[in-house]
Amino acid sequence: MKNLGLLNKFIFIINSLFAVLLLLSYTIPHIKPAYLPLVSAMSLMVPILLFINNLFLIYWLILIKKQFLLSFFCLLLGFNYATSFYKLSSKATSNNPQTSVMSYNVRLFNLYSWIKDKNTAHKLDAFIKKEKPDILCLQEYYTDTSVEHLYPYKYLYFKDTTRKNGQAIFSNFKIINKGSLNFEKTSNNAIFADIIKNKDTIRIYNIHLESMHLNPKKDSVTKKNSERLLKSIANTFKKQQAQIELINQDLAANPYKTIICADLNNTAFSWAYRRLKSDFKDAFVEAGSGFGTTFNYNYIPLRIDFILTDRQFEVLSFKKYNVKYSDHNPIKTTLNF
Repeated sequence: MKNLGLLNKFIFIINSLFAVLLLLSYTIPHIKPAYLPLVSAMSLMVPILLFINNLFLIYWLILIKKQFLLSFFCLLLGFNYATSFYKLSSKATSNNPQTSVMSYNVRLFNLYSWIKDKNTAHKLDAFIKKEKPDILCLQEYYTDTSVEHLYPYKYLYFKDTTRKNGQAIFSNFKIINKGSLNFEKTSNNAIFADIIKNKDTIRIYNIHLESMHLNPKKDSVTKKNSERLLKSIANTFKKQQAQIELINQDLAANPYKTIICADLNNTAFSWAYRRLKSDFKDAFVEAGSGFGTTFNYNYIPLRIDFILTDRQFEVLSFKKYNVKYSDHNPIKTTLNF
């Protein structure tokens, strides 16, 4: 640092701090939230850490200073880590037979007017009718929508009698079995349906892990709010750990090829994602492009919605839709079984 001026010395100290934080974040997927819940909550900040380290890298390169090596090597060590959030290019199109799968947290079809546009539910309905994937998994599903009449086969599950906050699996293929894992003491849940496609049985999971209850409009950045939010997220991640362990028990006993549609309420940098993904393919990583953001929280881009597939399936394409009918973005993949 001898060749640096006072200002650049200070900048390099800050750079070093963010580089260390980024390196620490690489350990998060390997730490159970029950052991270090506050550290697990740091996974939400990984996109920011990646962005800041890229800024420092560019800054030092412009100045032609060797200090660029710090962020460069930190980013290089986490290259595969970063590609779970950003992809440079999508997969080439294929002429192979295609089956489309969509996952979408529809936020009760805007039942309580979170979005002021009164036509939001109608627009959401119209969007699904237009896309009409072969398999559709919806989280935070509200019943009595026209979507129910689009498909010959469906499985709707609600944990309470209001039928206002459930999950749904719709399919163009025959459903021969279905079930619910029934998470304890929460409205969130995981359900599954076994479908028949070309004489093969395929299990479809629709997962909605414990919610973080993030509200960009209410969660203003103050010390009191930040401490409360951090504790809340840490507790949520501990609940998610128990839910993931229950799901993995079911997966271990599952004899069929599998597709998982999930609102994990957690990122690809988390323990929950790593444990669930295991040997599955992540459709975005396989065929996506650009940023994988499916939920924005106070300008922090988060990819918390996923489609995971059996390794025997070929992922032909992946698309994220930038429509504003919910607080989540819908995602769709096409597969060759």
